[in-house]
Amino acid sequence: MGETKLEFHKYVAITSVIIVLVMTVLDVSLMNVALPVIGGEFGVSESVTVWLVTIYQLIIVMLLLPLSSIGDQYSYRRNFLLGVIIFTAGSAMCALSRSFTMLLVSRAIQALGGAGVMSVNVALTRVIYPRAILGRGLALNAMFISIATAAGPSLAGWIMSVSTWHWLFIINIPFGIIAFIIGLRTLPRNPGRPPHPHFDWLSGFFNMLFFGFLFFALGNFSRKGDVTLSIFLLVLSLVIAVIYVRRQRGLEHPMFPIDLFHTRLYSTSIFTSVCSFIAQNLTMIALPFLYLTELKFSELSTGLIMTPWPLATMIISPLAARYIERHNPAFTAAAGMFIFIGGLLTLIFMPANAGIWDIIWRMAICGVGFGFFQTPNNIVMVMATPVERTGAAGGMQSTARLTGQTLGSTFVTIIFALIPAIGLSVEVCLWTACAFAILACVFSVDRGRVIIRRHVTL
Repeated sequence: MGETKLEFHKYVAITSVIIVLVMTVLDVSLMNVALPVIGGEFGVSESVTVWLVTIYQLIIVMLLLPLSSIGDQYSYRRNFLLGVIIFTAGSAMCALSRSFTMLLVSRAIQALGGAGVMSVNVALTRVIYPRAILGRGLALNAMFISIATAAGPSLAGWIMSVSTWHWLFIINIPFGIIAFIIGLRTLPRNPGRPPHPHFDWLSGFFNMLFFGFLFFALGNFSRKGDVTLSIFLLVLSLVIAVIYVRRQRGLEHPMFPIDLFHTRLYSTSIFTSVCSFIAQNLTMIALPFLYLTELKFSELSTGLIMTPWPLATMIISPLAARYIERHNPAFTAAAGMFIFIGGLLTLIFMPANAGIWDIIWRMAICGVGFGFFQTPNNIVMVMATPVERTGAAGGMQSTARLTGQTLGSTFVTIIFALIPAIGLSVEVCLWTACAFAILACVFSVDRGRVIIRRHVTL
């Protein structure tokens, strides 16, 4: 039996998807580095400047599921191309901004385009790649995300050392144009869609309110904002969630994919994904405080120490994709999470006088484990859903990732507030990350048994 190969025109099509995926990921890491410079230029406080990141994340999470629903019912290709146009136009507006207000509005427009692309990224990958090698496509996406994540801070520092922050946005324009031209010529159309597509505007409104209030409240906790406001918005988001979910139960193709949650493989995969990204963010946010404050490393050394994690994930993801073509992906994900837990334990029991190389190999173990987990987990999640619901599955996959990352950062804030001693607070964060990683590992083993028992072909 010969190996399944990807046709040349599909390689060209996936190039368009990867270019924009890298652009949207880089945009976040570049902006994080540039915030102090931009705030200083416009004379605004740190709490106001951070809205350049907050507005981007809020809009994306509010629009992911509505735009995924539109993609399922109408066209993944159209969603993607419109998203590229809007993201590129927003980047140009950011570069031309002459006031903080204009820059904030331009970031919101950028986020609208980013949501359009991210809502159908997984769906287009599934349509482009043959089923037998879909894991390679998802691994390729994960690899480029890791590259962009690792390279972002260094790239931002280099750009601002030779020019102004405006070039952080200008570089998006030529790549956006190239991605649009390639996508227009090569991206496939939906393999199937409802005979009478109809977008549920009311569900879209409830979705935006629920995720908007929820993520704003969690972000407000992370920024140590008004606690009363945060609690009020959390309660309000839960009330809206009840109304929203009740409405979804009566729909044939619900925006919030409650129908997919009836599939055990899918529901456990979503829960596993949330747990894994909570664990990841708890670790990635807490550790720099340990390295800078307790171990007294410089900012440059700390950046070097953090790099092996995404670098190892980048290397391992394609290998994991090849491996799951012949082996149970859920058990592979469980093994990856087990390795990740081992890496966390080596960090927890690291000697107090650890040097740079003592830390680097421990960070690399975490990256190897996460790389072996991420792609198999994604493939189970995607293949456990009907092809005509791939947009909803992909949108929920991105929502689960953002939810896990936001909860992880919120937990770090709470732990640091309760435990002033940096060394002890970081240790508590790492033990908490272990707990969530163990949950992800246990649920992955359960999924593996379901795949064997039901003879599920992925």
